[in-house]
Amino acid sequence: MRARLSGGHFRMLNEKLYTCSGQDAFDYFKNEPELFDVYHAGYQEQMSHWPEQPVNVIIKWLKSHNKSWTVADFGCGNAAVAKNVKNKVFSIDLVSDDPSVIACDMAHTPLEPSSVDVAIFCLSLMGTNFPSYLQEANRVLKPSGWLLIAEVRSRLDPDTGGADPDKFSEAISQLGFSLISKDEKNKMFVLFYFRKKEKSKVAKNIEWPQLKPCLYKRR
Repeated sequence: MRARLSGGHFRMLNEKLYTCSGQDAFDYFKNEPELFDVYHAGYQEQMSHWPEQPVNVIIKWLKSHNKSWTVADFGCGNAAVAKNVKNKVFSIDLVSDDPSVIACDMAHTPLEPSSVDVAIFCLSLMGTNFPSYLQEANRVLKPSGWLLIAEVRSRLDPDTGGADPDKFSEAISQLGFSLISKDEKNKMFVLFYFRKKEKSKVAKNIEWPQLKPCLYKRR
Protein backbone atom coordinates (compact mmCIF):
# COMPACT_ATOMS: atom_id res chain seq x y z
CA MET A 1 0.00 0.00 0.00
CA ARG A 2 2.81 2.43 0.91
CA ALA A 3 4.58 1.73 -2.39
CA ARG A 4 1.33 2.32 -4.25
CA LEU A 5 0.80 5.66 -2.50
CA SER A 6 4.40 6.71 -3.19
CA GLY A 7 3.97 5.76 -6.84
CA GLY A 8 0.84 7.88 -7.03
CA HIS A 9 2.63 10.87 -5.51
CA PHE A 10 5.50 10.46 -7.96
CA ARG A 11 3.16 10.38 -10.96
CA MET A 12 1.38 13.51 -9.71
CA LEU A 13 4.63 15.39 -9.12
CA ASN A 14 6.12 14.21 -12.40
CA GLU A 15 3.09 15.47 -14.31
CA LYS A 16 3.28 18.81 -12.52
CA LEU A 17 6.94 19.27 -13.45
CA TYR A 18 6.18 18.61 -17.10
CA THR A 19 3.10 20.84 -17.27
CA CYS A 20 4.11 23.99 -15.38
CA SER A 21 6.81 26.61 -15.80
CA GLY A 22 10.16 26.38 -14.10
CA GLN A 23 9.31 29.31 -11.84
CA ASP A 24 6.02 27.70 -10.79
CA ALA A 25 7.85 24.45 -10.03
CA PHE A 26 10.50 26.31 -8.03
CA ASP A 27 7.84 28.11 -5.99
CA TYR A 28 5.87 24.90 -5.45
CA PHE A 29 8.80 22.91 -4.08
CA LYS A 30 10.08 25.89 -2.12
CA ASN A 31 6.86 25.73 -0.12
CA GLU A 32 6.97 21.94 0.24
CA PRO A 33 10.58 20.81 -0.24
CA GLU A 34 9.88 17.35 1.20
CA LEU A 35 7.86 16.57 -1.93
CA PHE A 36 11.03 16.87 -3.99
CA ASP A 37 12.42 13.90 -2.06
CA VAL A 38 9.25 11.97 -2.91
CA TYR A 39 9.70 12.85 -6.57
CA HIS A 40 13.34 11.79 -6.67
CA ALA A 41 12.65 8.51 -4.89
CA GLY A 42 10.08 7.72 -7.58
CA TYR A 43 12.44 8.88 -10.31
CA GLN A 44 15.22 6.60 -9.07
CA GLU A 45 12.78 3.69 -8.96
CA GLN A 46 11.84 4.33 -12.59
CA MET A 47 15.49 4.64 -13.62
CA SER A 48 16.28 1.30 -11.99
CA HIS A 49 14.34 -0.38 -14.82
CA TRP A 50 16.41 1.23 -17.57
CA PRO A 51 19.20 -0.95 -19.02
CA GLU A 52 21.50 2.08 -19.12
CA GLN A 53 21.19 5.46 -17.46
CA PRO A 54 22.08 8.55 -19.49
CA VAL A 55 23.84 10.21 -16.57
CA ASN A 56 26.40 7.39 -16.60
CA VAL A 57 27.04 7.91 -20.31
CA ILE A 58 27.57 11.62 -19.67
CA ILE A 59 29.91 10.94 -16.74
CA LYS A 60 31.95 8.61 -18.93
CA TRP A 61 32.13 11.30 -21.63
CA LEU A 62 33.30 13.92 -19.14
CA LYS A 63 35.98 11.61 -17.77
CA SER A 64 37.36 11.19 -21.29
CA HIS A 65 37.68 14.94 -21.79
CA ASN A 66 39.41 17.88 -20.13
CA LYS A 67 39.27 17.66 -16.34
CA SER A 68 39.85 21.41 -16.08
CA TRP A 69 36.53 22.15 -17.77
CA THR A 70 33.85 23.76 -15.62
CA VAL A 71 30.46 22.05 -15.84
CA ALA A 72 26.91 23.23 -15.20
CA ASP A 73 24.52 20.36 -14.47
CA PHE A 74 21.00 21.71 -15.00
CA GLY A 75 18.51 19.56 -13.08
CA CYS A 76 21.22 17.65 -11.25
CA GLY A 77 18.99 15.47 -9.06
CA ASN A 78 21.27 13.68 -6.61
CA ALA A 79 24.30 15.48 -8.11
CA ALA A 80 25.71 12.26 -9.56
CA VAL A 81 27.84 14.15 -12.08
CA ALA A 82 29.58 16.24 -9.41
CA LYS A 83 30.16 13.16 -7.27
CA ASN A 84 31.79 11.17 -10.06
CA VAL A 85 34.07 13.55 -11.97
CA LYS A 86 37.07 15.67 -11.05
CA ASN A 87 35.76 18.74 -12.88
CA LYS A 88 34.37 21.73 -11.07
CA VAL A 89 30.60 21.23 -11.32
CA PHE A 90 27.81 23.70 -10.62
CA SER A 91 24.93 21.42 -9.63
CA ILE A 92 21.59 23.14 -10.20
CA ASP A 93 18.08 22.02 -9.27
CA LEU A 94 14.78 23.26 -7.87
CA VAL A 95 15.52 22.25 -4.27
CA SER A 96 18.73 21.86 -2.32
CA ASP A 97 19.37 20.12 0.98
CA ASP A 98 23.04 20.00 0.00
CA PRO A 99 25.15 23.18 0.18
CA SER A 100 26.88 22.19 -3.06
CA VAL A 101 23.59 22.30 -5.01
CA ILE A 102 22.22 25.63 -6.24
CA ALA A 103 18.44 25.86 -5.80
CA CYS A 104 16.83 28.06 -8.44
CA ASP A 105 14.62 28.30 -11.48
CA MET A 106 16.88 26.92 -14.21
CA ALA A 107 15.95 29.81 -16.49
CA HIS A 108 17.64 32.19 -14.05
CA THR A 109 20.82 30.85 -12.49
CA PRO A 110 23.39 32.90 -10.56
CA LEU A 111 26.21 31.77 -12.87
CA GLU A 112 28.29 34.38 -14.66
CA PRO A 113 28.05 34.81 -18.44
CA SER A 114 30.50 32.69 -20.46
CA SER A 115 31.69 30.93 -17.31
CA VAL A 116 31.29 27.22 -18.06
CA ASP A 117 32.68 24.80 -20.63
CA VAL A 118 29.92 22.18 -20.52
CA ALA A 119 26.19 22.47 -19.84
CA ILE A 120 24.20 19.31 -19.17
CA PHE A 121 20.48 18.61 -19.32
CA CYS A 122 19.99 14.98 -18.38
CA LEU A 123 16.25 14.28 -18.64
CA SER A 124 15.64 17.74 -17.19
CA LEU A 125 13.93 19.76 -19.96
CA MET A 126 10.67 19.36 -18.11
CA GLY A 127 9.05 22.79 -17.81
CA THR A 128 6.64 24.30 -20.31
CA ASN A 129 9.24 27.04 -20.78
CA PHE A 130 12.12 24.64 -21.48
CA PRO A 131 13.53 26.91 -24.24
CA SER A 132 14.37 29.48 -21.56
CA TYR A 133 16.54 26.86 -19.82
CA LEU A 134 18.49 26.39 -23.04
CA GLN A 135 18.78 30.14 -23.48
CA GLU A 136 20.25 30.31 -19.98
CA ALA A 137 22.71 27.55 -20.87
CA ASN A 138 23.71 29.57 -23.92
CA ARG A 139 24.30 32.61 -21.71
CA VAL A 140 26.60 30.82 -19.27
CA LEU A 141 28.51 28.74 -21.83
CA LYS A 142 31.82 29.92 -23.21
CA PRO A 143 32.29 30.08 -26.98
CA SER A 144 32.99 26.52 -28.22
CA GLY A 145 31.43 25.17 -25.02
CA TRP A 146 29.54 21.88 -25.07
CA LEU A 147 25.80 21.40 -24.59
CA LEU A 148 24.77 17.83 -23.79
CA ILE A 149 21.08 16.95 -23.80
CA ALA A 150 19.70 13.54 -22.90
CA GLU A 151 15.98 13.13 -23.52
CA VAL A 152 13.46 10.33 -23.24
CA ARG A 153 13.17 8.79 -26.70
CA SER A 154 9.36 9.00 -26.79
CA ARG A 155 9.49 12.80 -26.45
CA LEU A 156 11.38 12.92 -29.74
CA ASP A 157 9.38 10.36 -31.70
CA PRO A 158 6.90 12.00 -34.12
CA ASP A 159 5.22 8.63 -34.69
CA THR A 160 3.98 8.60 -31.10
CA GLY A 161 3.17 12.30 -30.76
CA GLY A 162 6.65 13.46 -29.86
CA ALA A 163 8.66 16.26 -31.41
CA ASP A 164 10.62 15.88 -34.61
CA PRO A 165 14.25 15.47 -33.44
CA ASP A 166 15.51 17.32 -36.51
CA LYS A 167 13.31 20.33 -35.69
CA PHE A 168 14.50 20.16 -32.09
CA SER A 169 18.12 20.20 -33.25
CA GLU A 170 17.39 23.01 -35.70
CA ALA A 171 15.89 25.19 -32.97
CA ILE A 172 19.00 24.72 -30.83
CA SER A 173 21.18 25.48 -33.85
CA GLN A 174 19.31 28.76 -34.24
CA LEU A 175 20.23 29.51 -30.64
CA GLY A 176 23.87 29.52 -31.74
CA PHE A 177 24.97 25.88 -31.59
CA SER A 178 26.20 23.22 -33.99
CA LEU A 179 25.06 19.62 -33.65
CA ILE A 180 28.24 17.55 -33.39
CA SER A 181 26.67 14.13 -32.90
CA LYS A 182 23.52 12.33 -31.81
CA ASP A 183 23.57 9.03 -29.95
CA GLU A 184 20.41 7.05 -30.67
CA LYS A 185 21.60 3.55 -29.88
CA ASN A 186 19.89 3.38 -26.49
CA LYS A 187 16.25 2.31 -26.65
CA MET A 188 15.21 4.57 -23.75
CA PHE A 189 16.86 7.91 -24.52
CA VAL A 190 18.57 10.05 -27.15
CA LEU A 191 21.75 11.96 -26.33
CA PHE A 192 22.64 15.11 -28.28
CA TYR A 193 26.09 16.69 -28.34
CA PHE A 194 26.01 20.34 -29.39
CA ARG A 195 28.82 22.87 -29.42
CA LYS A 196 28.42 26.62 -29.10
CA LYS A 197 29.67 28.53 -32.10
CA GLU A 198 32.67 30.82 -31.60
CA LYS A 199 30.62 33.78 -32.76
CA SER A 200 27.12 32.64 -31.98
CA LYS A 201 24.19 34.70 -33.15
CA VAL A 202 20.77 33.94 -31.75
CA ALA A 203 18.02 33.91 -34.34
CA LYS A 204 14.86 35.87 -33.70
CA ASN A 205 11.56 34.05 -33.26
CA ILE A 206 12.95 30.53 -32.95
CA GLU A 207 10.24 27.93 -33.63
CA TRP A 208 10.60 25.54 -30.73
CA PRO A 209 8.85 22.18 -31.12
CA GLN A 210 6.59 21.02 -28.34
CA LEU A 211 8.12 18.31 -26.18
CA LYS A 212 5.27 16.16 -24.93
CA PRO A 213 5.23 15.34 -21.22
CA CYS A 214 6.69 11.98 -20.27
CA LEU A 215 3.91 10.68 -18.05
CA TYR A 216 3.98 7.34 -16.27
CA LYS A 217 0.97 5.06 -16.19
CA ARG A 218 -0.28 3.32 -13.09
CA ARG A 219 1.17 -0.17 -12.89
